[in-house]
Amino acid sequence: MTVQIVYETHSTTEDNEAGRATGWLPGRLSEEGHRNAVALGQRRRKDGIDAIFCSDLARARETVAIAFEGMSIPIFLDWRLRECDYGDQNGGPVATMHPERGAHLDVPYPNGESWRQAVDRVIGFVDTLPSRWDGKRILVVGHVATRWGLDCRPGGRKLEDLMAEEFAWQEGWEHRLER
Repeated sequence: MTVQIVYETHSTTEDNEAGRATGWLPGRLSEEGHRNAVALGQRRRKDGIDAIFCSDLARARETVAIAFEGMSIPIFLDWRLRECDYGDQNGGPVATMHPERGAHLDVPYPNGESWRQAVDRVIGFVDTLPSRWDGKRILVVGHVATRWGLDCRPGGRKLEDLMAEEFAWQEGWEHRLER
């Protein structure tokens, strides 16, 4: 059987707008982010979603709370869906952190984790899905590390290739986890 996975990013945050890499800090949606979250809810409310899995970081939780307010779809928070932990650099400027990202493919940020560790955390989450969600359509709301974990498994892409690409937002990504 198959688990259908729909992935959406958390909505725009004040940190995104200020050029800060939030990492494991909570973050807060901006006004644009609130509008993004409403649009997410409108886009996915009648999409056949059986469950929502969400990073436990505040910006992702806030996105889901706004998007799916009043709905009866079960929502599960999971710390494994968090962004990469930039450690001492959480909240640092994207302009300096983004160009150096490749240096942290396997080397953790000071007092944080590497991108591979973050993606492996997400893959660990993905690997648990078939036991309960086989034949279901789920929504995952998270961060760049979340997306890359889904692109690696079940997407079959290499993390090194994903890291070399520029991020381009879109209205969700779809994956099929075959068992």
